[in-house]
Amino acid sequence: MRETINAALKEATKARDARRVSTLRLVSAAFKDRDIAARTAGAELATDAELLELLAKMIKQREESEKIYAEAGRAELAEQESSEVAIIREFLPRQLSDADMAEAIDKAIAETGASGMRDMGKVMGALKGRYAGQMDFGKASAAVKAKLS
Repeated sequence: MRETINAALKEATKARDARRVSTLRLVSAAFKDRDIAARTAGAELATDAELLELLAKMIKQREESEKIYAEAGRAELAEQESSEVAIIREFLPRQLSDADMAEAIDKAIAETGASGMRDMGKVMGALKGRYAGQMDFGKASAAVKAKLS
């Protein structure tokens, strides 16, 4: 993951694509921050799953900012956030469709033997371990809650 981002950053720098360079620098800095946090916790580097979660979080933040800017009539800033989201999405695996997410949730519930709300943590843990970066866990959490209650 890190090598892919660094290679894309070099490519964007050579192409003099300022928007892409600044976005990839933000991603790279966020990765370095996460690695520093991992080292203080005793691990060497953040795992790819953690980095995928970080990318998903960055996308969510930018989508929220884009919405706020659009509501405030700041079209140029909303467009900037939108372009950053598009650049970051390139490095995420394909997102699961709603039908695939429902199927994954059913499978995780069956595998963990979940029978009620007290087992929600087990189901979410299984989903996060298997589908990091591939689904919106906010939506997944609501769907799991609906199926277990």
